[in-house]
Amino acid sequence: MGMELDDRKKIILRAIIQTYLETGEPVGSRTISKYTDLNLSSATIRNEMSDLEEMGYIVQPHTSAGRIPSDKGYRLYVNELIQQQAQQNHVSQEASKMVIEKTDRLEKVLKQIVQVLAKNTNYATMIAGPSYHQNSIKFIQLSRVGEDQLLATIVAEGNLVKNQMIRLTDPVDEDQTVRLNMLLNNQLCGKTIGEINLDMITRMKQQAGIHSEVIARVVDAVAEAIQPDEEDFPIYTSGATNIFDYPELADSSKAKELIYAFEDKKELAEMIREADAENKESGTDIQAFIGKESPLANMQDCSVVTAKYKLGNGMMGTVAIVGPRRMDYKNVVENLRTLKTQMNELFGNGDAQLEGPSSGGEEPGASGQEEK
Repeated sequence: MGMELDDRKKIILRAIIQTYLETGEPVGSRTISKYTDLNLSSATIRNEMSDLEEMGYIVQPHTSAGRIPSDKGYRLYVNELIQQQAQQNHVSQEASKMVIEKTDRLEKVLKQIVQVLAKNTNYATMIAGPSYHQNSIKFIQLSRVGEDQLLATIVAEGNLVKNQMIRLTDPVDEDQTVRLNMLLNNQLCGKTIGEINLDMITRMKQQAGIHSEVIARVVDAVAEAIQPDEEDFPIYTSGATNIFDYPELADSSKAKELIYAFEDKKELAEMIREADAENKESGTDIQAFIGKESPLANMQDCSVVTAKYKLGNGMMGTVAIVGPRRMDYKNVVENLRTLKTQMNELFGNGDAQLEGPSSGGEEPGASGQEEK
């Protein structure tokens, strides 16, 4: 029968993690005996620490040294922290000082966010401009343009409009066009692209009969309408040089890899996609990747905490904070929750009209001008 992580072990593990987060030094049993209110001897704590090590929650970096948390230990700690804060909706006084000014320039908003987060956390930060991949379809209109052509107009949440000309092999009359309009709107309105599955498309094609090609072309146009090109929404970074403040990341080779990762926008975009997939699977709005959980190989000495944000009109994006494994998770999560609250208050009413990033010019974060 395996050992169980009982309440006493959890308290000791939490004490080890919190102490190590503050000091960056391996933690010994005498330190824990002073830290906790368990009234346990150092010998008893050593036994419990030995059990925690055997269970994989802590490791001993050197012989006769204290213990430090493992990725498994951090994972338990972060999961409990995120769950507690979600229940309490807790925002610290320090985090509440975050100030994001409302502006009609999307680029300006995103630059503000990464700079404020880098300053408040002293970690590297990044943000991906919003996309519409979670938007729902509001309306579809097919209009005849002669006997062998249809104009498909797709309107998505956020008043995104996509027009697509569809050339037909079989002509349609007015009555058939009306029936196709009814079929498409009955089946697709209110759906996101992720909710339009193969079974749904197959059923619509069967109902459309000889005009099944129209269904396939409209679905393709829907995908294009609510998934704009990624390069229209660049990635902004700030605070990359903050990593030099942490000895475990300041090693020249590690620091070089991290700086390179922050300059590689394609790699960052891939990390964002991985984070979005994890968020969708877990159903949580804040997600942490610890050590080897990181989607990027050159960030596996770090922790990455991501959150979804909203800018109104259905625009959604992802922000990420990158730091050492022993990052101040509590402060990071609080800042992200504060950010989400502020963005919802400023832009979440659906009335925000934000202009997209300007084309060309220097990409923020690549210039080396970063907030500390």
